[in-house]
Amino acid sequence: MSHSRTVTGPRLGEFVALMALMTSLVAMAIDLMLPALSDIGADLGVQQENANQLVVTMIFLGLALGQLFYGALSDTIGRKRAIYLGYAVFFAGSLLSIFAVSFPMMLAGRLLQGLGVAGPRGVSMALIRDRFEGRAMAQVMSFITVVFILVPVIAPALGQAILLVADWRAIFVVLFILGVISLLWFALRQPETLPAARRAPFSARRIARALREVLSNPIALGYTLMAGLIAAALQGYLSSAQQIFQFQYGLGTLFPLIFAVNAIAIGLASFVNGRLVMRYGMRTLLRVALLILCALSVIFVGVALATGGQPPLWLFMAYLMPSFFCIGILFGNMNALAMEPLGHIAGVGAAVVGSLSTLLATPLGAGIGQAYNGTVTPLALGFAAFGLGALVLMRWAEGRRASSRQGPQPVA
Repeated sequence: MSHSRTVTGPRLGEFVALMALMTSLVAMAIDLMLPALSDIGADLGVQQENANQLVVTMIFLGLALGQLFYGALSDTIGRKRAIYLGYAVFFAGSLLSIFAVSFPMMLAGRLLQGLGVAGPRGVSMALIRDRFEGRAMAQVMSFITVVFILVPVIAPALGQAILLVADWRAIFVVLFILGVISLLWFALRQPETLPAARRAPFSARRIARALREVLSNPIALGYTLMAGLIAAALQGYLSSAQQIFQFQYGLGTLFPLIFAVNAIAIGLASFVNGRLVMRYGMRTLLRVALLILCALSVIFVGVALATGGQPPLWLFMAYLMPSFFCIGILFGNMNALAMEPLGHIAGVGAAVVGSLSTLLATPLGAGIGQAYNGTVTPLALGFAAFGLGALVLMRWAEGRRASSRQGPQPVA
């Protein structure tokens, strides 16, 4: 039976709004900042333009490290306390960023922000699982996803609007205030969902066991690494988008508009995927989206090389929009397939899959960003290489799955 497990806490509409705000803090922390990267670098004495991208990279690194621990910690001390701890670290990182007087101080603040925001983002999933099951949980998650998709559409525009009336530090102040609002709302309205009787002692061994299981299962490992490669392409885009659109194409304050168009392509794909996945299945959608992404990227590498890395903006967008649509199809399905063999360790399994894929994506995505040379060629090459790598991993994982189903063949 699919229903809500408990009647305690806020009503469905308020609960969805609260969870959406908490899970989207990480997207806010990344996307609000994008229009301000050059201003931050100029103020803090950064000599090399590409180094400004580390303001984005460090939050992903913190997120990758933080994801591993909050879930297991919340099983021990309760959901609310684990989330409070995450907020405390996030606020410390926000204050460090607001008052940063050097670039290393800014990067330390961003790392702490990532470590902190992993708490509300990760534990809120466990909290939703505590309260809902079956179709009710799927419904709540789909509502939250809609809000989550809207954030990258509006956040850069909000960041740009703040820059029109204040300096870049005000963006961090707004982020701090959003954190305070969501924390107070959560503290006052959402009761604890994990009673003391159901808590488990914290166990590093349980995390290590889940890590070992993911590494030894071809399906879990293959799709986790695939998710890492596709996320690396996306992180490479996030790192270099501001330089590409604001400076290379001279769009200035129109950058958030172009960014929003690409974000909408990912959002539309999530909606379409929800409609198609029951009819065609995850693997078919994944394979088709991946083949299209690889074909588009290989063709566009040729276009980039032929135009000296300076294709017209309309042609660049004609490549990016369908590519992001494919990425939107890929994300939900890759993570679901990575989790397929891990149902018996769902909570800690999800933490390991999320952490591993982000740990792989962060240095690779930073590599694409740091290779930016005033042309779109590094980005196109990164998309093509990581897309083809993901295709190879899918063939390997599915090949291993097929051979394990057949079992050992008799010797002739």
